[in-house]
Formats: sequence, C-alpha cells, structure tokens
Amino acid sequence: MQRRNSRNAQGIDVSRYQGKIDWKAVKEDGLSFAFIKASQGKSYRDKTFIGNAQAARAVGVLVGAYHYVDDSAITPEDARKEAANFVSTINSAGGIASFDLPPVMDYESNKSGLSKAALTAVARTFLAEVERLTGVRPIVYTYPSFIGNFSGLSDYPLWIARYSATQVPPGASGWSRWDFWQYSDGSAGGTLPSGTRKVAGIAGPVDLNEFDGTTDELRTRFRKKTSVPKEESATVADGSFQINGENVGKALLFDGKTHVPLCVLANALGIPLSWDNPKKVAYLNNRKLQSVQLVEGVAYVQLRPIAESYGAEVSWDSKNRIAGLKTKGEK
Repeated sequence: MQRRNSRNAQGIDVSRYQGKIDWKAVKEDGLSFAFIKASQGKSYRDKTFIGNAQAARAVGVLVGAYHYVDDSAITPEDARKEAANFVSTINSAGGIASFDLPPVMDYESNKSGLSKAALTAVARTFLAEVERLTGVRPIVYTYPSFIGNFSGLSDYPLWIARYSATQVPPGASGWSRWDFWQYSDGSAGGTLPSGTRKVAGIAGPVDLNEFDGTTDELRTRFRKKTSVPKEESATVADGSFQINGENVGKALLFDGKTHVPLCVLANALGIPLSWDNPKKVAYLNNRKLQSVQLVEGVAYVQLRPIAESYGAEVSWDSKNRIAGLKTKGEK
C-alpha cells in the first residue's frame, strides 16, 4: 500500500491557466518537478509551453510535457495525428532530449461515448506513436473514474489523480501502484508538506503532485539512454522473430526490450522505409526513427511501439525467446 512519504519529491502541473509563473520562487518553495501542458487534440498548442519549459529548466526544476487527448480522437488514426502534434510541440521546445521526465498522455474524458475497446485502441496507438517518435516510453495520467476504461496498458508508468486516498483505486486495470500522484487541484485534496496548497510564484490554485521517491531517485528513474544509432556487439541476448507463425529472422534484446530487423518489420507492416547510410538514420513512412541499434550492419528497432502503432499484435515467448507479430487480418 502506497502512503505519503515526507521524502517524496514534490511537483506541480501547469498550463496557460496559471498565467505568469515565477519559476525561481517555485523552486525555492521546495518544488522539484513540473509537468507542463504542451498540446491538445490534433493542432492545439499551449501558448505558454515553451516559455514555461525554458524558465523551469533554467532554475533546475525537472520538466516533463503532457498532452490532453481530445474527445475528437475516436480512431487509431486520430490518435496518431494527436501524437504527431504532441511530439512536434515538444520539438519546438528543444526536443525530447531537453526534458528530464517522459512525455505524458492525459486521457480523462469520453464525451464521444467510445467503447472500452475503442478507447483503449486510441490510448494504445497514441502511446506507441509517441514512443516511436521520441524513443521514450510515455506516462499515463488519468482519474479513478476513468482508469477502468483501459486494458493492457499497465506496463506504462502511472500518474493518478486521486484527492481522497493515497492508493491506486480498486479496479485499476492492472496497475497496483503509481509513479506520480496528483493529490490536490489546489483547492481540494491534500496539502504540501508545509501544510498549505499555495505555491510561491503562482498567483492562483495549481495542481499538486508527488513522485514515489526522492528527487535524486526521480532523476535516476527516468534517466534517458542515448538514442544515437551505434554498432552493438553480438553479445546481447538473442532469440527468433516470427510473423504470423513463420520464422523470419532474429530478435535481439537490448535492456530487456525486444528489437527486430527494421527492414523485415517494415515489409511485414507494408510501411515505406528509407535509410540514410552516411548519417545512419532510418525513415519509416517518411518519419525519422529516434532509436535504432546496428548489429553487424543490420538496423534493429524496438518491436512493440512500431507494430502497435500500425495496429499489429505483439507477443513474447520468454521460455523459447520468440518474438511474435500478428498483422491485421491474421487469425
């Protein structure tokens, strides 16, 4: 059971509604991290995002960006467009490497009345596309009343908004713990360790959060690994890659994540592929891939985020070390 801990890192999440923020005062008030709204839907961008991100980083606040999934997202293709807007907005603020914390999917509304399966498909596609474009695994933010809509997403870090209790709610779709907990909207819920909901440097109410660990542990928890393609030795764990039950090549494990030959995967999914050999850069469907591993001259990419963003199913047989891909239309 998770409980509040006086050692836990304290943070806030902000958008244009907070107006002008004195980030130096925020930092001096004991806040060590902030999630800043970047975008919403397919085209909206928060006008304060770049300025807030730059000013917060300048004073040493750990910064992450979040995207609000709009009710107009009703198909996986809508989700891909929203993900593209999000990543483009992040790039306008210096790119994913400029951020200390992973990108966040804020999904909390279903005014379109999607079924749980359809809503999960939107969420899964958005998360996979953001990871494909940035090379960083995103965080899921939601409410107790909404979390039951998701299925099979509990391997993503969770940021839960729950003002009445410290634990993940019952029926949390596989999640048993949170990495981040939003415990107040600035008016209701818990208080900062100082006993107030007021944050110096911000005129009105602001959401209050904490990380399940210290500030140093927060830095370590989400420390990014290099995504620059480099030649790897052949000593990494290896297995086999099957598409619709047929062996098609080798699968490799880097840091516990399954990678497969890029060319084989692209052909299976029917996605245009190009490779800039001098720069060692791959383009899938005219989009640059952020994370590619080269082994004996062959480009390998992480299987799950790419496959799922194009509607394919992925499996992993750990006993026999078999990575499986089932494409659309296959039983």
